[in-house]
This record gives sequence, C-alpha cells and structure tokens, in this order.
Amino acid sequence: MNAYMTQSDPVRIDDKILMEAVLEQLPQKQAKRLAQAEGIQFSDVLKLSLEYRCIPRIEHLWGFPSLVRLDLNNNLIEKMEGLTCLSNLISLNLSFNSIKVIVGLDCLQKLEVLNLANNKISVIENMDMLEKLTHFNLANNLLQDLDNAFYLKKFQNLFTLNLFGNPATKNEEYSYIIRAHFPKLTFLDYRIIDEASKSQALVKYQTALEEIGTEELEEQMDAASGGKPRHKLHMDAFVEHLNGPSLVKSMLKDDPEAELIPCVPGVAPLALTFEKDITEQCIQVFEIGIAEHNQRQAEVNAFFSGQTQAIKDSQQRAMKILANFELQHKERFAELQQLSESDEIKDKVNHCQAEMDKLCKELMAEEFLLVGQQEDIIKLFDHNISEMVENFIKAEPVTFAQCRELQDTYHEKVWEIAVALLENVAKGDQVEDMPDDVKILFTDRDMVMDMLTGTHDNHQMKINDREALLITRITDWKQDLLKKIEDQEIKQSRTRISDVHRYLDHLKQQLEEFQ
Repeated sequence: MNAYMTQSDPVRIDDKILMEAVLEQLPQKQAKRLAQAEGIQFSDVLKLSLEYRCIPRIEHLWGFPSLVRLDLNNNLIEKMEGLTCLSNLISLNLSFNSIKVIVGLDCLQKLEVLNLANNKISVIENMDMLEKLTHFNLANNLLQDLDNAFYLKKFQNLFTLNLFGNPATKNEEYSYIIRAHFPKLTFLDYRIIDEASKSQALVKYQTALEEIGTEELEEQMDAASGGKPRHKLHMDAFVEHLNGPSLVKSMLKDDPEAELIPCVPGVAPLALTFEKDITEQCIQVFEIGIAEHNQRQAEVNAFFSGQTQAIKDSQQRAMKILANFELQHKERFAELQQLSESDEIKDKVNHCQAEMDKLCKELMAEEFLLVGQQEDIIKLFDHNISEMVENFIKAEPVTFAQCRELQDTYHEKVWEIAVALLENVAKGDQVEDMPDDVKILFTDRDMVMDMLTGTHDNHQMKINDREALLITRITDWKQDLLKKIEDQEIKQSRTRISDVHRYLDHLKQQLEEFQ
C-alpha cells in the first residue's frame, strides 16, 4: 500500500468513479447543475484526476478520447495497460504505484510529460514512439545500470529528466555523465543545468574517457554538437575501422615476424604500395556501407512511419465506432432504469446485449483489418530490406576479393625476392642494407619459407574474417529487426483485443443488476 494513502480495499474504475472524478474538478455550482441535467459527456473531458483511490488497474477509459491529461498517481497499479484509446494524451502521471515494466505507450504519440516516479521500474524501455517527450520523471525506482539512461538520448525534445533515488545515481560521476551525454537537457533532478556546468561535465567526462580510446571521445563530441556519433554510425553500417589502414595493421598485429619482411631489399616499396591498395579497397567497402546504411535507414523510417499511420487511422475509426455506441448506449441504459415491468426489462436487456455483440464484432473487424494491413506492411518491408541486405552482401565481396588478389600478388612478388636472396646468401654473396636479424633469418631457407607462407595465410585469414563479420552482423541485424517487429505487432494486437474485452466486461457488469 502506498505510504501516502490511508488503508483501504482496492477500488475498480467504473462509471460512478469516473463521473465523480469529472465533477470534482469542476466548480461546485457547475458540477451540480451538470449532474442534475445529466449533460456531461466523457468524450468532451480533457483532464481526469484519479489520485489516491486505491485503484489496482487502469481500465474503462474508452469514453475519454479527447483526454490530454491523466493523473493516476498514488494508487495500487502494477501494470501499464488500458491506455491505447488515449491517443490525444499529452501528460500522464503514474507516480507512486507498483509498476515494474514500462509498456503500453505506443499509441501515446502526443505524450510530452511522463511521470513514473516512485515505482519499481528497473529498465527504461518501450518508449520509442514518444518522439515529443519533453519531461520524464523516473525518480525513486530500481534503475541499476546508468548506461540504460542513454536510451533517452533519442528524444531530441527532452529537457527535464529526474533520476534521483535510483541505485544507478549512487555513481559519483552520475551528474557529470548525464550532463555530458544530454547536452540539450535544461533540468536534471529538479535543478537547472547552466552552461558552465555543462561545459565542466563534458570536459570532466572527456578526460575520464581518454584511456578508453579516441573513438568514444569522437562519439561524445558528436553527441554534444547534436550530430550522430561517427563511430556509432560506422557500427550501424557494419563498416567500422574500414575507412583507413586498420585492416592492414591488424594483419601485422599478431604476426611480429612479418615486420621483418619489409626490411628485405626491394620489399619496402612493395609493402607501401600493398598497404595503400588494401586501404583503398577498404575505403570502397566503407563508402558503399555508409551509402547502403542510409538507404536501409530511410526504408526503416518509412516502415515505422507507415505502421504508425495505419495504427492511428485504425484508432480514429475505432473511436468513432465507440463514440456512436456510447451515445446510444447511455440512452438505452437510461430507458432501462425507468422500466418496472420484468418483460420490458428483459427485452431491453436483450437489446442492449445485442448491441454490445454488434459493437464487439465491429471492433474486432477493425482489429482484423489493422492486423491485415500491418501484415502487408511488414511483408513489403521484409522484401525491401532483404533485397537491400542481399545487394550489399553481393557488392562487398567484390572489394574483399580484390583485397585477396592484392595479397596474392604481394605474396608472389615477395616470395620471388626472398628466393633470390636465399640463393645469393647460399652462394656466400654479401647482402648490404639489411639488419642483422634479417641476415640471420635468411641463413635458414625452411624458416623463411614457413614465415612467408604463414604470413600470407594470416593476411588472407584477416581479410576473410572481416568479410565474414560484416556478412554475419548485417544478416543478424535483419533477422533480429524483423523478429522484433513481428513480436511487437503480436503484443500490440493482443493488448488492443484485451482492452476491447475489458470494456465489454464492464458493460456486461452494468446489465447484471437488471437480470
């Protein structure tokens, strides 16, 4: 039980509680007049406060399509549900409840203020559709991993964030890290962030990152300037480290003996040319990868935009069906309350049940229509994104194949030089301009041949491994994305159907007193 509430049994949301809440927020005279005249319509209500009522679950809000603010704080709510009908909601307060998981917000695309303080939430998730979010309060929850807060970086309009009271904020660097990663933030934990503290946080955090590496520093600076982090972009395109000589450097990293080869007379110019040519091929892969990533991202954005619009259109049609039913149902219910003859009551109850069955069929038909539309959208997206991935996979092996050919050519030329040098050494000819350790090496023919063969195999393996990594990651990305989309669609559909059934159960309960 919430500490701010007096001891009481759980109370379910019903029409009586909803009407009381609506009337309570009106001036007393106006509320009394409207109550007597029965002229108030839930569909016209913009604000609803259901605080301190020991409510265990969110339900029966179908009749409030125009609602822009909903306060359900200080209750007994454990699950975020029953919100799909509130597409116009701008502010939602669910603080001081017992919520463990953030879910059910996909339809609240106009939401700007979300208060989930004083719950039991351990992960920030399932908020991707809240693009207009400006205020987010998760104070006094169970967030353990501060890195999870970086999920919120996608919300470009976010300027107020409250995370105090979570285990993750016990990190001594907490405030500096958040300020550095959220340069547009204006308020953190109810305190204003001035420009001086932002600069201090960025400098402090950059200093702390120096040991981690240049790439993360670049990412931090890009984030501070409002651009997409470069390393993140390269990772998303699966071509990180391919815009320079990293692949060539990795060939030598685990093969120290290979460093002796350029010391052989005549090999150094070949090595420089080889490194230059391999790097050029890698840059080609990199440029193709970035271009392909941009095309895939455009396709992904178009898909989610189309999916969102389909859901929005379906919601509008469902709300129109519901509004028409609500209007007629209230009239039928009022007539039922005036009847005294059992036969008349029975006929009217049967009529109400028939209309409820009709409503169920209409809403289910709308849901099936939406599911069909979503299936078509997902199928088209699957085809398009699979084709893009396949084209990229077909294109990049050409450049990696050229890398392998360059390695073969380089190996053949170095082999010829090495064989000639071995013959000269065997004859006792003096070889100038060669370090002593290389001279010693070339007194053992088998060791030289083994070294050249091993180096060649190592280089080819590095090229093959980088190619395989690219193909594996982009293939896994596509499969994971499609599975996530399909799972999310199934989950959303089940939630919508569950909301319909809960509403119908509510209507049936209203009729039970007349049976």
